[in-house]
Amino acid sequence: MKRLLAALCLCSAATLAHAEIAQKFGPIEIHYNALTTDELMPEVARAYKIERSKTRGLVTMSILKQNTVGALSPMPAKLTVYVTNLNQQLANVTMREVREGTAIYYLGEFRVAPPDTLKFTATVEMEGEPKREIVFNQKFYK
Repeated sequence: MKRLLAALCLCSAATLAHAEIAQKFGPIEIHYNALTTDELMPEVARAYKIERSKTRGLVTMSILKQNTVGALSPMPAKLTVYVTNLNQQLANVTMREVREGTAIYYLGEFRVAPPDTLKFTATVEMEGEPKREIVFNQKFYK
């Protein structure tokens, strides 16, 4: 995760629009980001078997839970993600789980035709927690 997050941070440092965002639900934090895959460094794309392209997008998500002393730990979850474009076309985004050491995060690829604004709707299900839903928009530029 450190490798991917570092790469995503480096890729998005020039554009605040792609900064990682989080939503909190009590002790649960859901972190997410969406960008076009051409923004990934080639070695990162290769490592995760992601095709680099201006017309392919990548959504990343991680779920963290705060313990009794306040430390955040990655948690496994079932994610259902849909994306809608400005023409109201709906597509499912298949998320794949990646585990690196103690890190757990999820990657999903989708098609994008910049310029466009996509609306992401994600449902997060974790054992022992109520189902959570987050909705966010991401603008994509040519």
